[in-house]
Amino acid sequence: MRKREYDEDDVRVRPGKGSRPRTRIRPAHEDAVQGFVVAVDRGRYTCLVESAGERGRRRRGDRAEGATMSGRVVVAMKARELGRKGIVVGDRVALVGDVSGASDTLARVVRVEPRTSMLRRSADDTEDTDGIERPVVANADQLVIVTALADPPPRPRMIDRMLVAAFDADIEPVLCLTKADLASPQELVSLYAPLGVPYVVLQKGGSLDDLRECLGDRTSVLVGHSGVGKSTLVNALVPDANRAVSHVNAVTGRGRHTSTSAVALELPGGGWIIDTPGIRSFGLAHVSVETVLAGFPDLVEGTVECPKGCNHLGEECALDAWTAAGHADPARLVSLRRLLASREGAPDDD
Repeated sequence: MRKREYDEDDVRVRPGKGSRPRTRIRPAHEDAVQGFVVAVDRGRYTCLVESAGERGRRRRGDRAEGATMSGRVVVAMKARELGRKGIVVGDRVALVGDVSGASDTLARVVRVEPRTSMLRRSADDTEDTDGIERPVVANADQLVIVTALADPPPRPRMIDRMLVAAFDADIEPVLCLTKADLASPQELVSLYAPLGVPYVVLQKGGSLDDLRECLGDRTSVLVGHSGVGKSTLVNALVPDANRAVSHVNAVTGRGRHTSTSAVALELPGGGWIIDTPGIRSFGLAHVSVETVLAGFPDLVEGTVECPKGCNHLGEECALDAWTAAGHADPARLVSLRRLLASREGAPDDD
């Protein structure tokens, strides 16, 4: 028997795990359709996809471009190629796969379009903890801070924190004061008058016309602690929203969480509102002093004489002399320091 001669072709090399050829070139997904994320639930993204011929009212050059749209609802999952990139309510995304919206179908999110804004909060106020930022909502152009004037009582420090978050996200804040039939809004309105924050006052059974005018043709996110009436407002503004509502605990004076996730809802008269779960804390470890100061252009020049690393809260701060010389309203300095104190972790309740 002739001895067989072997060569390298006779040796079967078993490929190792993960040896599949890879490339940095990703598909362009030129046939992807545009979607607007209206809800997120355990890795599934509910998106509104434009139907042919239903482009909505796009406002060129405006932040809300593409947000006002009519179409079909498509459920999608995140494509593997996006990695750890998060997707939140308000994102504009590109979808491929089955985008028919039929029952038991699932599309893929292959791209998240550039965001115009991102409302964020930290897990904690201290920078030496995990330092993780929690994205709340993307592409909003208005932050509606909902607070009750009574039952539960207002929490100015919480409002201050949300104002700081609005400055950080570069979105316009609005105060929405509810339950004016139980208490006067004058004290709270006077407290925030130096900041120039617009406000609307509502009471039980009263008109919502002022609020509707404020929300029209904009993408607004509603934030506030539990029990202030966010879900009640949403149900009044969007009759088929069916958001769960509850009462304030008579013992603790706090509301119970009824909304468990953020959801975007289209207003009948145009625009969007994004209802968020009630919050008990709003960490600001990710926000710098400079970001807060940027919201006070009348005080920025006075910080030139401040010592290096000044947090503008101590006696060495030059802003006291700046305002005493008449360069700015002292009430504005009080407001700035109140916001900076909130950033440093001052108690949420007065």
